[in-house]
Order: sequence, then structure tokens, then C-alpha cells
Amino acid sequence: MGPVDLSTAVWHKSTYSNSSGGECVEAASNFPGTVPVRDSKNPQGPALHFPTPAFTTFIQAVQSDTFTTR
Repeated sequence: MGPVDLSTAVWHKSTYSNSSGGECVEAASNFPGTVPVRDSKNPQGPALHFPTPAFTTFIQAVQSDTFTTR
């Protein structure tokens, strides 16, 4: 996959991001086949791109509390 023009991205902040400005993750859902993810504190920085099915599986795992913290 080549570079993706993110100038039309509609970013959504994760509901898991805290309100004090740290640990903020945003994802854009308006790109067929891929989900760009970025650090909201660095909006001009790089974005990671995940295939939509993989990102959906990840979100479902987070929502079902599949992950544990130590």
C-alpha cells in the first residue's frame, strides 16, 4: 500500500483516552479497507494504517475485556 492522503480524514478520539491530554488515540473511519490511527497530541505526525478487519477484531477484543493489565 502506498501513501494515503489523510487531508480528508475525519478523526475520532478513542473513548478510552483520558481527558487530561495524555494517552490520546484517534482513528479515521472514512477510508475503505484501512483504518488510520494517530496520536492526537501529534496530529501532523505519522499515522499507522490497519486493515479494517484487523482493526475491527482489535476493537471487539478491547470491548469484550479480552486484554488484562498487570
